[in-house]
Amino acid sequence: YTVILDSQNNIICIINNSGLDKDDNEILTITNKIISKNNSSKVNVPNLYFNKYAYSYNYGESITIIDIENIKSELLSRLKISILIFIILEALIIFISKKITNWIITPVLDSFERQKQFIEDASHELKTPLAVIMASSDALYNNPKEKKWLNNIKSESDRMNNLIKNLLTLAKLEDDNKNIIKSNLNLSKLVLFQALTYESLMFEQNLNLETLIDDDIHFKCNEEEIKELLSILIDNAIKHSFKNENIKVSLKETKNSVILRVENKGKEIPKGEEEKIFERFYRLDKSRNRNENRYGLGLAIAKKIAQNNNANITAKSENNLTTFEVVFKKNS
Repeated sequence: YTVILDSQNNIICIINNSGLDKDDNEILTITNKIISKNNSSKVNVPNLYFNKYAYSYNYGESITIIDIENIKSELLSRLKISILIFIILEALIIFISKKITNWIITPVLDSFERQKQFIEDASHELKTPLAVIMASSDALYNNPKEKKWLNNIKSESDRMNNLIKNLLTLAKLEDDNKNIIKSNLNLSKLVLFQALTYESLMFEQNLNLETLIDDDIHFKCNEEEIKELLSILIDNAIKHSFKNENIKVSLKETKNSVILRVENKGKEIPKGEEEKIFERFYRLDKSRNRNENRYGLGLAIAKKIAQNNNANITAKSENNLTTFEVVFKKNS
């Protein structure tokens, strides 16, 4: 809108060529406000978010008024959209950050939980033989001629000694996995020798040893750890086999791996427990394992040995046939 003024700053005429809905009276009202507020020429471009018009005032000549309501409406609309987008993006960032944070700290929390469970289990396993030793010591003090108290002390001391040895073995495997000495071994000879070592024990248990070992399979690993791994798996097979069945030890080589299997016919591992049996202190039959001085650490040790020697160990049971498989990965 343009308002023409005379030299005395009086309104001569109003030129309204915008095509908008404002009539001359509205423009006149705006003009009078501008004149009343200003005693000299002025260009005013106000805050576009809060005002309806801008103007250029030439004292005694003219006033040019620009209607900015549409601009104000558009800016406010875009501001609302921007705020909404910001809130959505902020919520999305918070959501993604929480997911990433949970993903990052989950292994740490799992580690703390396993450590807590390990301490609880170890304390529980040590508490029972220690209680028996203390009670037997008191009984022996009161009745020194009764030898059964000495037998109890000796038996429970052996139990504690075995448990501590297993705990130290597991701790050593976890600490020294980067420093173990590996050499190129003939696994075929090593596996066969270790299996034959248990043949007499199998015979006493009415079990038969069956070997299916390919010749001259070589792999870079730690000899003592592989011997321990084989001992754990074969001993486990003996303990859980039905009478008059075969225990099969096999070793074969593929293009990318060497596969060791120990199989036995016996009570199946319950479905869903195949991974849990490798956890420390996990036992399928707690009462039976306790009587046999078995603490559920053997398979945990086996798993750690496998990891230290570029291998992965798994277990499965089907139709009373339990198979432990160790896959040694080449070129890893």
